Amino acid sequence: MIIKTLGAAALGLAASIANAADDVTLQLKWVTQAQFAGYYVALDKGFYADEGLNVTIKPGGPDIAPAQVIAGGGADVVLDWMPSALASREKGLALVNIAQPFKSSGMMLTCRKDAGVSSPDDFAGKTLGVWFFGNEYPFLSWMSKLGLATDGSDGGVTVLKQGFNVDPILQGQAACVSTMTYNEYWQIIDAGLTPEELMVFKYEDQGVATLEDGMYVMEENLKDAAFQDKMVRFVRASMKGWKWAESNPDDAAMIVLDNDASGAQTEEHQKRMMSEVAKLTAGSNGALDPADFDRTVDSLMSGGSDPVITKKPEGAWTHAITDKALN
Repeated sequence: MIIKTLGAAALGLAASIANAADDVTLQLKWVTQAQFAGYYVALDKGFYADEGLNVTIKPGGPDIAPAQVIAGGGADVVLDWMPSALASREKGLALVNIAQPFKSSGMMLTCRKDAGVSSPDDFAGKTLGVWFFGNEYPFLSWMSKLGLATDGSDGGVTVLKQGFNVDPILQGQAACVSTMTYNEYWQIIDAGLTPEELMVFKYEDQGVATLEDGMYVMEENLKDAAFQDKMVRFVRASMKGWKWAESNPDDAAMIVLDNDASGAQTEEHQKRMMSEVAKLTAGSNGALDPADFDRTVDSLMSGGSDPVITKKPEGAWTHAITDKALN
């Protein structure tokens, strides 16, 4: 009887091990907000659990670089903008894009009309606010295309290293600041400036848009079949979360708020953000469009004597995960 009991216990233990969820750690590019709603929805709705995954979502912040986190083993998958990821890859960190939920860019340069800016021709001699920590690359490529130096020399522009706020345009320190369609632009509006007082230059409209918020993993990890399988399940559940968020933007915003440990986000702002983010993800099923990759690379290599990357990357993206996850 004792032997039978031990045998049953052993079988039960083996079954529980076999059914244990696989751990996946995701590093966000920024703080908890509707920009990442799809992942929080997938967590909240049990989409990850349905795929046998135990997912930990780590918020980002001003001092957190996703590439550094994954290089140090702090995450299995990170969200990053492709310019930053490709620049990291050229420097030796072999990041690979396995999925691309964001089809369109939300990046803009927002300017005050009373600062004398009505077109890109007016940038020369102006101070422009720019995000760094890998976010500067699309801006630098754009300025190169316009033939504008960014070192403050005559005929060029002065770059103000912008914090992750819009204070420089509100306080008159810069004629223009970096903004996203779904976030900082609305902070300017909420601060009292009207759309009529502003000029907005979307990177998409200027022909210099680059891919944002892709999913990246370390290339060496993709050689492991078990890791690949985890990523297939992760991408499938994440895209299910994104499509649910697109169809239920207000509910998705509330799920994000429930996961905001900082308490810094507001319902009004997150609902507005989610409605704008849905426009950027709507055109993607999660699979990277090679034409979008080529466009991003062309933009990054067009920097004249100082391009963001010097050669077209090889092996920087794969459909191996999305082909299995989405079909």
